[in-house]
Amino acid sequence: MPDRPEIVCICGSTRFVDEMSAANRDLTFAGVIVLAPGVFLRAEDREAGGSITAEQKTALDALHLRKIDLADRVLVVNPGGYIGESTSREIAYARATGKPVSFTEPSFTEPS
Repeated sequence: MPDRPEIVCICGSTRFVDEMSAANRDLTFAGVIVLAPGVFLRAEDREAGGSITAEQKTALDALHLRKIDLADRVLVVNPGGYIGESTSREIAYARATGKPVSFTEPSFTEPS
């Protein structure tokens, strides 16, 4: 048995909050330490035109890269194969730092 549980960082578009929550739950019940985005806009916030500032987005993006640094591997939540700009950047960062990356959608074709 390892000295500590595996640490997995969940990446993906924050529009997939339900799918990320399900992955978080499944991994947690499997005994995994999960690192995931910490800020999700609620549907009513988006409908009311609410958002985060550009400065906040930049800070959250940098914080998420630090979470990848702490993780043993990355799980990309990508319903329908969707990978946005921020997630693409996180995948590239994870790979550059030697982290294994897997996807919830097996049909996803990775960018070259």
